[in-house]
Amino acid sequence: MAMVLVSQLKPGEKLIEHVQTKRGNLLLPKGKIITEKEIEILKAFLIPAIAIESKTTDQQVKDAVAEETVSVSKSNPFYDEYDKMLALLRKLFTSVSGENPQIFEIRTQLETLLQHIDQYHILTFTPKMFQLTDYIYHNSIMVSLTSYCLAKWHGLPSKDWIPVALGGLLHDIGNAKVDSHILFKPDSLTKEEVEEMKKHTIIGYNFLKNVKAISEGVKLTALQHHEREDGSGYPLGVKGENIHLYSKIVAITDMFHAMTSDRYHKKASSRYIVLDQLFTESFGKLDPSLVQTFIQKVTQFHNGVLVKLSDNRIGEIVFSDRTHPTRPWVNVNGDIINLTTERSLYIQDVIRK
Repeated sequence: MAMVLVSQLKPGEKLIEHVQTKRGNLLLPKGKIITEKEIEILKAFLIPAIAIESKTTDQQVKDAVAEETVSVSKSNPFYDEYDKMLALLRKLFTSVSGENPQIFEIRTQLETLLQHIDQYHILTFTPKMFQLTDYIYHNSIMVSLTSYCLAKWHGLPSKDWIPVALGGLLHDIGNAKVDSHILFKPDSLTKEEVEEMKKHTIIGYNFLKNVKAISEGVKLTALQHHEREDGSGYPLGVKGENIHLYSKIVAITDMFHAMTSDRYHKKASSRYIVLDQLFTESFGKLDPSLVQTFIQKVTQFHNGVLVKLSDNRIGEIVFSDRTHPTRPWVNVNGDIINLTTERSLYIQDVIRK
């Protein structure tokens, strides 16, 4: 064991003791391999020195990283099932034809994945090995999982949870028939290309409408997930009461994940900026009660949560005002920042729960 000044700390060292904040909250756990990110956190919290394992060799670092990876894999079978779902969905999208999709296999895998839903954290989850070419598949899976959560949170009967998730999983199936030049275009679409892209809703519905193994709500989700409460959506411009509840749920989760993921023509936005936009700009567009449920549930911060602000400062959440769910109070080195009034700042990311 050796005590090392944080100012002299190098990446690759291994913590031999827990590191706590001055408020007594866990900052970094024992056994953690230090990276540049951890050094930044330690400096932000004015930690003067830490206890590390003396003479850490490259092999010890590699072994520790491997052990941590194995541990995560064992404690998160969610990721294994997610990867299986990804492979199935990729196969489905690349083989769409006039034939019925293998819904039974897809539904079975979705149910297996949902058995591990407690490992899925909407605001912090990032797919492993994300590639832009796989965006549509990852988006479909995340929309599915988040829609399942929202249906449950909002009090829908349990019989609706799986169908809502299936609707989320298949909502973009029509994109399988959209020109790949449009799907993968690196810059903004032309007006004509936008109109072509919009056809995916009708294509998806037509593909699913004769599939007996899924409910009408699932089929309508493919058609209606871009419809809006005020009739400003597409493809049919229907209004509130004429939009299926599953479609209303998927409209919210699809918008959230689309805006918070990297795409060919647009970089991901902060999850908290997007939540703010949903909270303030969706009036008349999205179902307000569903939006309220979604935001309140995903922003249930606890005191001591470590966050990174938009100016790159790191701090702890010390108070959450439920009337402003995306803007808690944050303690940055003893300076309390009320994000409700400091509107130029926002939470960029959650570093550690």
